[in-house]
Amino acid sequence: MTWDFAIIGAGMAGASLAAELAAHARILLLEAEDAPGYHSTGRSAAFWEECYGGPGVVPLTLASGPYLREHGFLTTRGALYVGRAEDRAAMDAFVASFAGTGVTIERLGREGLVAHVPQMNAEWCDAIHEPACADIDVAGLHQHYLAAARRGGVELACRARVSGLAREGEGWRIATEGGAQYRAARVINAAGAWADTVARLAGVTPLGIRPLRRTVVQLRVDPPAPADLPLVLDIGGSFYFKPDAGRLWLSPHDEIPAEPGDAAPEEMDVALAIDRFERATGWRIAALERRWAGLRSFAPDRLPVYGPDPGEPGFFWFAGQGGFGIQTAPAAARLAAQLALGLQADAMTARIDAAAYAPARFHGSQPAQTA
Repeated sequence: MTWDFAIIGAGMAGASLAAELAAHARILLLEAEDAPGYHSTGRSAAFWEECYGGPGVVPLTLASGPYLREHGFLTTRGALYVGRAEDRAAMDAFVASFAGTGVTIERLGREGLVAHVPQMNAEWCDAIHEPACADIDVAGLHQHYLAAARRGGVELACRARVSGLAREGEGWRIATEGGAQYRAARVINAAGAWADTVARLAGVTPLGIRPLRRTVVQLRVDPPAPADLPLVLDIGGSFYFKPDAGRLWLSPHDEIPAEPGDAAPEEMDVALAIDRFERATGWRIAALERRWAGLRSFAPDRLPVYGPDPGEPGFFWFAGQGGFGIQTAPAAARLAAQLALGLQADAMTARIDAAAYAPARFHGSQPAQTA
């Protein structure tokens, strides 16, 4: 059998795109691990935050919001970017960068900040409040898409790590480490941290998509973290934390280059997270209960990559979604399906400029790295 599309990777990216394509084509979904969602999807910090990823990601986030709300995957929490006196210029620039994007934010002083987070130390005197920020039911959303794909006739093959991709006539022959062979008219690269690896297997020029490790720890703090605490992010990018079932999830906001694989937290990064938290807040850490790490994969310009490769149109990129791949999943998958099938934009994607995410932007010159 020859499939219309073989999607490599069954995390949130591959599962959501499979679900969107299922009504229109025969889809094979290949997953390297024993079950989908083992890597980045299963290790998400689980929030939908309008500003996350920067202004270039906002259209995807805002377009995804209604779908996530209507299907019950969001629980409103609010977010607070915090800064000190020396961070005022950064706070001003942040507000200016999102002007006209449709994001709802408001500036608060020290009084407004401590009304949300009384434990912040006195030097934290400036804040930007984002009331629409919400927790995401990541596991529920992932299972929602896997179930939709299954109902649409998508075949999921786990323990099917791709080891070879070769052109065969008008399509592809796909080999896996387990010895299985598949054929598909087109290949979709939704392999996350392995996106460039998959491209090389296909003889396609890699785009410079880099996996970066992020560390998260779960703390029990005294006094206990209130359930209505917002997501708190340092405007300087040195930490963020949010409550979870009476605990705090804390990250040093690290971005450590890593090889694709099963990411594990480093002791130095865990210690750094705790040190930054203790310097910024008045909470006492009663226990460090868990620690984990995940890989977030970025293209050189830190925008996602959606569309056919200019040098090999039978190879479709759906990668480089950094830490915002969960919160943008509905609109990203819908847009990618429309591009893959040659369909017109609909109400969800009408305000999204697909060209901003096309892989063609990397051909002809090396894009500059951005913060």
